[in-house]
Amino acid sequence: MKSLTSKRIVLAVSGSIAAYKAPDIVRRLQDLGAEVRVILTTGGSKFITEMSLQAISKNKVHDNLWDKDAELSMGHIELAKWADAILIAPASANTIANIASGKANDLLTSVILASDCPIILAPAMNQKMYSSIALKDNLSVLHNRNMNVISPDYGDQACGDVGEGRLPEPVNIATKVSELFKNTRLTGKKVLITIGATIEEIDPVRFLSNRSSGKMGMALANTCIEYGADVTIVYGNISTQLNDRCNNISVTSAEQMYKAVMKNIDHQDVFISCAAVCDYKIKDVSKDKIKRSGSNMFLELVPNKDILFDVCKLNSKPVTIGFSAETQNLTKNAKNKLINKGCDAIILNDVSRADIGFNSDDNEVVFLTSNQSIKIEKNSKQKVGKKIIEILCNKLL
Repeated sequence: MKSLTSKRIVLAVSGSIAAYKAPDIVRRLQDLGAEVRVILTTGGSKFITEMSLQAISKNKVHDNLWDKDAELSMGHIELAKWADAILIAPASANTIANIASGKANDLLTSVILASDCPIILAPAMNQKMYSSIALKDNLSVLHNRNMNVISPDYGDQACGDVGEGRLPEPVNIATKVSELFKNTRLTGKKVLITIGATIEEIDPVRFLSNRSSGKMGMALANTCIEYGADVTIVYGNISTQLNDRCNNISVTSAEQMYKAVMKNIDHQDVFISCAAVCDYKIKDVSKDKIKRSGSNMFLELVPNKDILFDVCKLNSKPVTIGFSAETQNLTKNAKNKLINKGCDAIILNDVSRADIGFNSDDNEVVFLTSNQSIKIEKNSKQKVGKKIIEILCNKLL
């Protein structure tokens, strides 16, 4: 079970002889499932090379506040937004002093000021420096700012002294980073979610579809990522932004979505059918644009395969949740779907209401199982999605 699955960690390497341990720290973070990007300070570059850190992390090493290749030349903002946590290891006395004083005189200190994610420092220095009053005062300042400090180890030091100031072993540092994340309820779980609307062709320019935006499905996916899951998304037509931490699979029609789900359903722990899939498709799609004739035209529709039903019939099916978008007889229709499909839960939502229907940023749903009904009051889809996943974790996993 990987406790840092889907987590993004910025590792900052500052000027200490212990910087030679940085590649191993990257490895240990990766072993726990994290993606790692490295900031190498000027001092850190005296002890370890950019090339070695790039080879291990498999990402560009960042060392320049004024990187002209960064988006809008604001690399510190990019990194601050990207990171789920910032780890400074080794953290030199000078770096600790700069952060404590609120400086923004290099890339690392600028990223720190621009970030609102957890920050963890692993001091490494001579034992006299570590025991100095100035260093202790600076660490106290950082502690009051809710930054996390990993106490250094006691032992032989490069200068020949013996005392407290050695950088802890990389595996112990990585473990401390993983402890920052409390929402680990889906760590080690694989989740497959369908989102958006499918499109069924009539002719080369016309199609049947619906108003689904994919916002609710992405809210669920984002929460699963936050809780540590390995998420796959099969998406149709959407008007929301995908999360690049997911395995995102694009489809157009219901048939394509069916094939993509069945291809990826093995070994999934949870399947959430949130997409608004067209129940029917055109029997005979015209190869050419249909011209106006002035008379009535009839389109013969045939049913698409039922993704949710077929997943529920698998011998080793995952925990399966469907959505029931209704406009009338809400509870009755949703309960019938729960029974007829054979899924573990149904999320009922009233799409006749403009304030919580398709394309809305808000939703109000009922989480239905065979013996329970839990109403989730109107809120943003992101918050509703989080409550759905919390109920899933509490009731079904």
